[in-house]
Amino acid sequence: MNIKIFGATTVRLLLQLAQDRRTVAMILVVPSLLMGLLYFLYQDVPTAPGQESLFQRVAVTMLGILPFVVMFLVTSIAMQRERSCGTLERLLTTPMGKLDLLAGYAAAFSLSAAAQAALACAVAFGLLGLTIAGNLAWVFVIAILCATLGVALGLLASAFAKTEFQAVQFMPLVVIPQLFLCGLLVPRDQLPTWLEWISNALPLSYAVDALQQVSAHAEITAQMRRDLAVMVSFTAAALAVAAATLDRRTP
Repeated sequence: MNIKIFGATTVRLLLQLAQDRRTVAMILVVPSLLMGLLYFLYQDVPTAPGQESLFQRVAVTMLGILPFVVMFLVTSIAMQRERSCGTLERLLTTPMGKLDLLAGYAAAFSLSAAAQAALACAVAFGLLGLTIAGNLAWVFVIAILCATLGVALGLLASAFAKTEFQAVQFMPLVVIPQLFLCGLLVPRDQLPTWLEWISNALPLSYAVDALQQVSAHAEITAQMRRDLAVMVSFTAAALAVAAATLDRRTP
């Protein structure tokens, strides 16, 4: 990977992103609005004595899930748009390699995700009263890792799509099963055995588990370290496969 080309690609994408107000609003504003909606949704739900509120339990995990979903959607469409407009084909006729392009995408959207995570955490912990046992900084880090994972899977999905509509069609295949099996709706250890095995193979499960570890424990646990390592490995693998499968020619 050429560092200079990688840096230029990252800057180009950030400048393009800054000019697209709708996408900026979707990345920065939508997760915070959804966190507010979640707060009012669970505001009047009774909590048993000695138990954490339903909002506390769900909101922490949503700080990772929302960046994952948003960045998957935005990235897969953005990459497919570059292909359909012919930009991708022109770029890959230059000295730019596939990994330069995909790493630039990952870096640019991860920086955007950092701003998204900062705003969503400020709303959740500052305005909505969310509390955790661990360090808030780890929630921020995990949220960025979730967003980067969404970027990597979005790039991988776009490599197999021929149109923007097809890129969106990958969302029910890639994202929704992970939402069902990540432990948000039902604890993973209560799933049927065969579904638990599938859950263990899905990256979002480890993101949710890492957030639950931060929420419940003041110190970093061995399980949380494992979760973070798995998330980074999944992200790197998805980027590598996306680079290997990315066509130089526009279909």
